[in-house]
Amino acid sequence: MHPETPKLEDFPFRTADTIRYGDTDRQGHVNNAAFATFCETGRVSFLYPENAPIAPAGTSFVIARLTLDFRAEITWPGTVDIGTRVLKVGRSSLTMAQGLFQRGRCVATAESVIVFVDDATRKSTPLTPAILAHVDKARMPE
Repeated sequence: MHPETPKLEDFPFRTADTIRYGDTDRQGHVNNAAFATFCETGRVSFLYPENAPIAPAGTSFVIARLTLDFRAEITWPGTVDIGTRVLKVGRSSLTMAQGLFQRGRCVATAESVIVFVDDATRKSTPLTPAILAHVDKARMPE
C-alpha cells in the first residue's frame, strides 16, 4: 500500500464515470489504459464545465504530462469516483492531482500538467482571470 492514501474528500472537485465491460482485459479487471481515461473524464469535467465555460473561444487546455500510480485493480461492473484538485498554478499552466476510487477505496492517483494554449498559434497563453477564479475553487486550503 502506498503511504498517505488519499480519500475522496481530499479532492474539492468530484465526478464519476461508468466502468464499461469493454474496459476489462483478459484477466477480468479494468485495463490500465482505462485508468488514464477516467483521469481524463475528471480533468475535462473540471476544465470544461457545461454550465459556465471558462476558456474563451480560440483557446484550449492541453495535457503536457501525466503521471499515474496504480494502487489497486478496478473491477466491472460499477462506477469510478474521480477526485480532482489543483496543486500549482503558473502563468499559462496548472498542475492537478487526482484520485480514482471504487467503492470508497483509492485505486489510483495521478498528477498532470495542463497548458492553456492559443488554438491559432498552438503556443501557450496566459491563464485568464475567469480561469484563475475557477481553478481557485479546486485548491485545497493550506
